[in-house]
Amino acid sequence: MDESNIPIDINIGKLQDWLVSRRHVSKEWQKGVPAVREKINNALQDMPKHDDIASLLAGSYINYFHCLKIIEILKETEADSKNLFGRYGSQRMKDWQDIARNYERDNLYLAEAAQILVRNINYEIPGLKKQISKEEQLQVECEKKHSDFLKNEASSKTEFLTLCKQLGIQGERIKKELVDRLQELPDIYDKIGTSLKPLQPGIDLYAAFTKYILGDRATEVLPLLQFVVEHGNTTVYEWSYGEAPLSVEPDPIHIEIDDEDQGAGDQIDFGDGGELDFGSLDAPAEIDFGDGDAGAEIDWGNIDVAAPENIDISADLAHVSLEESGIVVEEQGVCGGVARGKDALTLLDNPATRNQIIDQLVELESFLKMRLYETNTSGDNHSFSLLEQLPTESTAALTAMLDAVQVAASKLTAPEMNHLHNVKHSPRYVDVLTAQLKQKLALCDKLSRLASRAAEQSAAAGARAAELRPVLTRIIARTKELQAQIESEISKKYKGRPVNIIGGVKFL
Repeated sequence: MDESNIPIDINIGKLQDWLVSRRHVSKEWQKGVPAVREKINNALQDMPKHDDIASLLAGSYINYFHCLKIIEILKETEADSKNLFGRYGSQRMKDWQDIARNYERDNLYLAEAAQILVRNINYEIPGLKKQISKEEQLQVECEKKHSDFLKNEASSKTEFLTLCKQLGIQGERIKKELVDRLQELPDIYDKIGTSLKPLQPGIDLYAAFTKYILGDRATEVLPLLQFVVEHGNTTVYEWSYGEAPLSVEPDPIHIEIDDEDQGAGDQIDFGDGGELDFGSLDAPAEIDFGDGDAGAEIDWGNIDVAAPENIDISADLAHVSLEESGIVVEEQGVCGGVARGKDALTLLDNPATRNQIIDQLVELESFLKMRLYETNTSGDNHSFSLLEQLPTESTAALTAMLDAVQVAASKLTAPEMNHLHNVKHSPRYVDVLTAQLKQKLALCDKLSRLASRAAEQSAAAGARAAELRPVLTRIIARTKELQAQIESEISKKYKGRPVNIIGGVKFL
């Protein structure tokens, strides 16, 4: 093989050392670079307006090969300054020709070009690729965060709307709407009390079952539930004393409404003036059993009654008992048939009686489930049930009874009812519930802001990556060109032998 055709392979990492070891450049070549760079900076201050020069100088480190291209362009722009001897009188041309000669001295241009090539391949191009990859990864992460924030915001908003729907409010003025809903509780409780009437067959069956099992030892079953089924949602007073009160004076409810300016006080009045009127009573609210100064007398018929001043009744009354006299003395605290405090609440509203009713509903439900199970299995095993002599209900009837109990229990223990009941009887609960709803709204706002911020960061990262991609493309193109120029210059020094720089830009 002809020696001129043997390629020269140079590793990119050893290019500069190779040039020094082959004595193409001096070991101290860097000392001559500052002077050349200074001349280049001065020459750049006076450049003609030319598109090729502007493109050549844009974002690039000026090297020897750029100087040669500038000289070629100046030959066109400074052609008028050329004399008969082929020299140019233009100072611009003289400056760039002087720069080229300084570069060619001791092959300074070759050493500097090799340094630029190594720097671009080892640092500039990988750094730009890494930065672009980082921006693209940041863009993907921000897009994922944006999607997650929107999803969480929608979930939190759904939870807020669901809870508002359970409470029957719009969620605009939370505490006020909750307090306003308390005015609907009496009507809701009355409707629930009326809807309990279908429970009577189940209660009767439970009572018959208990009487059959216990006989004479049987007691009244589900007394409170039976009372509500028969009489509806009456007051606790009527349940306790067996008669309706003459008037009801419920305790006022004090709830501070701090989520808006209140035109009226924060006290909620459930009823007309705090007193319920059970009919038109012409009698005075207070019954006087005293000395009767008002002059009211009792007509005892055609009985001659002696004047009071002539009769000594103290001795006779001492021997008369209250039971024999027929006078009923009301228990202490039930002043004249007025229901106050807990007694003024209805059975479904009072926490104690409400819990008893729920417990008795659960008890009745458990009994009906057991009877339904025994009825379904008695056909296969007649010895299983001990109640063969007890009149039994059909499966359909038991199922209907059980459904009625479950419907009643679901109405009374619905989330809306539980929340409203707790709001009325626990002032702190309304604050906790309001804070919970406001926290969900605040979380929605926060997630919305975070989603917007993530979208902005994603867009910014995408824009930065888009700006860097053309820069990377331009640097790669110029690095390829520089590598080819270096290979060509080295080849000239070895009589045209092919030169290959291994590990160069072609492998990026």
